[in-house]
Amino acid sequence: MAVIADKPEKEELFGHPKGLYILFFTELWERFSYYGMRALFTLFLVAETTSENAGFGWTNDDALALYGWYTMLVYVSSIPGGWIADRFLGQKKTVMLGGILLCIGHTVLALNSEVSFYIGCLFIILGVGGLKPNISSMVGGLYKPKDERRDLGFYIFYMGINIGGFLAPILCGYIGEQINWHYGFGLAAIGMFVGQIVYIWGQKYLKDVGNLISKNNEKDREILNRPLTRIEKDRVKVLLISFLLIILFWAAFEQAGGLMNLYAKQKTDRDFFGLFTVPASVFQSVNSFFIIILATTVGTFWLRWRKKGNEASSLFKIAIGIIIMALGFGFMSIAAKEAEATGSSAMYWLILAYLFHTIGELCSSPVSLSFITKLAPLKYASVIMGLYWAATGLGNKIAGMIGQSAQNLGEFEIFLGITIIWSLIGLLVILLLKPLKRLTHGAEDDEGNADGVAGEVIEPVTNRG
Repeated sequence: MAVIADKPEKEELFGHPKGLYILFFTELWERFSYYGMRALFTLFLVAETTSENAGFGWTNDDALALYGWYTMLVYVSSIPGGWIADRFLGQKKTVMLGGILLCIGHTVLALNSEVSFYIGCLFIILGVGGLKPNISSMVGGLYKPKDERRDLGFYIFYMGINIGGFLAPILCGYIGEQINWHYGFGLAAIGMFVGQIVYIWGQKYLKDVGNLISKNNEKDREILNRPLTRIEKDRVKVLLISFLLIILFWAAFEQAGGLMNLYAKQKTDRDFFGLFTVPASVFQSVNSFFIIILATTVGTFWLRWRKKGNEASSLFKIAIGIIIMALGFGFMSIAAKEAEATGSSAMYWLILAYLFHTIGELCSSPVSLSFITKLAPLKYASVIMGLYWAATGLGNKIAGMIGQSAQNLGEFEIFLGITIIWSLIGLLVILLLKPLKRLTHGAEDDEGNADGVAGEVIEPVTNRG
């Protein structure tokens, strides 16, 4: 397991540790490979076997079912990935192993057979499990306790995710959808190899983060053997509650890769002023495009909001994010009504929905990652980050189930239902904010533990070499 850094990295670039940018570019290319594959996944499965660019010819229902299982397992595998990091390899080596497995998986996925498709998916599931929870924890380990740059560091890291997420559907999506599905998968594999090369090259900037606790070291052994304090237990409780919110958030949000992706293909008028038809997979880039141009704005808003003395806790931001994201589905319900009346709906409804989804995501997702590094008990750092990604995976599975239900209930009913129910969930969290915040024991307060319990000062989840 990785622990607190006595000397976080001194070498800085643009006010942040240089190691942040190594992790930034590693994650950028890993997400390029993942989102490139994700943009093609359901479209490839439903493509007719008799077409010039043949797919598997599955039904929407079957494609969404596999999409749900696959995306769930991708993130649930973060639990064993975190456990391996905490107990055997450390975060840094587990990220390296995950990257190798991802390189293999994306390469195999590019081969043209049904067997290779499943084998490639298996390797990607294992690879993401090793890389995803541990690289996120390493970001937190670059900063000292109470370093006010930590949240901004996660926003920068999140930008890397979304630059990859923006480029991949355009490049991999166009090549896969318009030329050959497997060429698109192959381009995703190239992206993963680039990310692995960056990570290997940048090891000199990551010396003091992500290393395994030595059981021969007295201080490290004490950390491993010390039972959880009352404050740590309370913080675990509030983290588990936040994970329920994460499940609900991604259950709605991840309609993007499933139901909304198929909706863009089958029920959206994608004609661009008579000049050309926009490939359906390109819409998968809209979310990342908005994140790139809005991330700094949203981050700055919350910073100024807090400086004015307003409520700006992580749980509050997550609740607001859920509400804003839910409102985006209101535009999709309008689109569904339009499609029922005319046979198709305008592209701008999809774009407006993705805009609101993006603002909601920026309020919730990077904040959640930072929240975990502030509250998670030291000896369970990677496992709890793994649980976060597992919650994301369960949300993805539920997203697939919701998408499947739309085949019987109808898109309008599903989109409107998400709008209403998820908005009410966000409002409920805001109403319960005070008791939930008490469980954090001041982890987000500038002055340390709010309750001032002597002898129970908790070190945040950072890393030591």
